[in-house]
Amino acid sequence: MNVAIISDSHIPSRAHAIPSWARRHIREADHVIHAGDFDSTKALADVRDLATRLTAVGGNMDPHGLGLSDVETVRLGGVTFVVTHGTGSRSDYEGRVARVVGDQDVDGPVVGVAGHTHELLDTTVEGVRLLNPGSVTGAAPADEATMLTAEVGDGELAVTIRRR
Repeated sequence: MNVAIISDSHIPSRAHAIPSWARRHIREADHVIHAGDFDSTKALADVRDLATRLTAVGGNMDPHGLGLSDVETVRLGGVTFVVTHGTGSRSDYEGRVARVVGDQDVDGPVVGVAGHTHELLDTTVEGVRLLNPGSVTGAAPADEATMLTAEVGDGELAVTIRRR
């Protein structure tokens, strides 16, 4: 299963649109995960139109009317993804996200996905693998537009960084 992992669109406050190369990866994915900060109902609608299936959470810059929760879980290819935005201080970001993941009652392989910092991350904290795809539009403070794609199957996860 092919999964596109994106976050921090910030459309229209910091960017105009998701770049065409990223849109292609989103369209080709079997499932899309967005870790918050769409920034507008139009940005959310655009991602929903591109995605075959979407799991998304709200971010600290999203209007309250988006109706997205703070944490979502989805099981794909035998791996459970716990998705949250990661809102809060940068100083305790990784530990905070790992605790959110640990608070979920899931069995088997689990991966935390969060955004907020606009910085790529693939690390393990407190025994939990954490992924941050950066900003799909390259919104400040990011230096470039980035996202992750993942091949998931039989409880295994292979992640690829995508950037332009």
